[in-house]
Amino acid sequence: MFDINGWELLLLGLLAILILGPERLPEYAAKFGKFVRQARGMADRAKQQLKDEMGPEFSDVDWRAYDPRQYDPRKIVRDALASPPDEDYEPSPAADKPVSTPQGHDPSVPTPWDSEAT
Repeated sequence: MFDINGWELLLLGLLAILILGPERLPEYAAKFGKFVRQARGMADRAKQQLKDEMGPEFSDVDWRAYDPRQYDPRKIVRDALASPPDEDYEPSPAADKPVSTPQGHDPSVPTPWDSEAT
């Protein structure tokens, strides 16, 4: 959850002992444990309320589709570079056609300009 390895946890424990002292540390550890239990209870109640309000459709929801981590730009680029190119890709036929000019327009004649219009 917090992505803390063993050494970081040990360092945090030593800092807590130095800052709080050994006589106040159990009191604060109990308060922290109570806070974690309350937060977990609130999350469970919110999940149960969501299940009740959504009804049977709750089990049909693909929660991975709503995970914001899937929109990491680095992952998107990595997946795009790793995927093979489309074999059936053909350029648009409109891209091969020259741009058509309106009838009566001579490209060698400069376009008229009205200095008072702008």
